[in-house]
Amino acid sequence: MRISEAQRLIREMYFQRDRARGLLGTYLWFIEEVGELAEAMREGEGMEEEFADVLAWLLSLANLVGVDVEGAFLSKYYDKAPGRS
Repeated sequence: MRISEAQRLIREMYFQRDRARGLLGTYLWFIEEVGELAEAMREGEGMEEEFADVLAWLLSLANLVGVDVEGAFLSKYYDKAPGRS
């Protein structure tokens, strides 16, 4: 699955709820998930689920502000990859 497909999936599943919660509320959920990821990394378990949650909330934030995460990532990092200068 491409990042753009994941972002579209999250939009279809959660955009109405995210919009009702608002940008700040969604951002606070994102930060909470980052904290849960930090705890999972410290404990050495449950990391996969927490990485997935952080990504989902990041995509939710991007949907709210109209950012194409895949496009932004490629624009910033693609040409910096070894052998792509």
